[in-house]
Amino acid sequence: MPIPAGDAPALAIHPGALGDVLLAVPAMRALRAAAGRVVLAAQPRIGALLVALDVVDGHVAFDGLGLDALFVDDTTRTPRLPPSARLVCWFGARDAGFVRRLTALVPDASVAPPVGAGRCVWEHLLDTVGAGPGPWCAPVDVPAPVRALGVETMAAAGADGPPPWLVVHPGAGSAAKCWPAAAFARAIVTLAATTRTNVLVHQGPADAEAAGALRRHLGSGVVWLVEPELPALAGVLAHARAYLGNDSGVSHLAAALGVPGPILFDTRHLAWRPWWAGADARVVTLTEASAADVVAVVAALAPCLA
Repeated sequence: MPIPAGDAPALAIHPGALGDVLLAVPAMRALRAAAGRVVLAAQPRIGALLVALDVVDGHVAFDGLGLDALFVDDTTRTPRLPPSARLVCWFGARDAGFVRRLTALVPDASVAPPVGAGRCVWEHLLDTVGAGPGPWCAPVDVPAPVRALGVETMAAAGADGPPPWLVVHPGAGSAAKCWPAAAFARAIVTLAATTRTNVLVHQGPADAEAAGALRRHLGSGVVWLVEPELPALAGVLAHARAYLGNDSGVSHLAAALGVPGPILFDTRHLAWRPWWAGADARVVTLTEASAADVVAVVAALAPCLA
């Protein structure tokens, strides 16, 4: 279905985690191209990030929409939906009652699952907005204020060495998605020694265990960036020559910004690989520190850092 234009913005609804929402960037770009403006209903910190990166024009808190009212027949409660030229909802598609009630309120609303069967998630999301060919998968051009914030954030963390910088993220949404700390450490030490690279390790709110294990292997010699705000992290990534991380929201952010380097996957999760054509979604053994995997990761990163 063609995406209609209008004076009001399009409204995209996606309550997922960082990586899941970033997989919808091509779809949101297509919506914006057709409608002129896009507002994203998401977790506030994710919405704020995508506004800062100029992917969307505004954001509202998903929890503030009151969409839970549409899962039951209750005429005393109604959602609080802002005016929109087009509404695309990647939430609630598997509940027929929810879909019926939402489309009764917004007849031309598109309600689709956030994941498509048998194909890449980002391709499925792009298809749900009816987009034709376009530059939907180009890397995000980081705005100057975000790049400047990255410089400030690196300086505050003690990252005062010269480029090139390798940014490493050892965590993920679950321990089962994490490459062993010993493997990360071997790759980092080898690259630092052979390419004269400076290394910055990012630790997010859920990464204490993975980061702690890597600290025990590495000791000193790297810069640690602990729980920055997402726009600051995006600014830091904008100054990275290369990136290494697990299948995680941070890795999807690095790929969205066009930062090269291996993103380490289990075969079962390749449908969630990033949309940027230059992303290196690499299958590795996650249950042990395979020497062959370390050699392959170093070989992939070395040309980026030379």
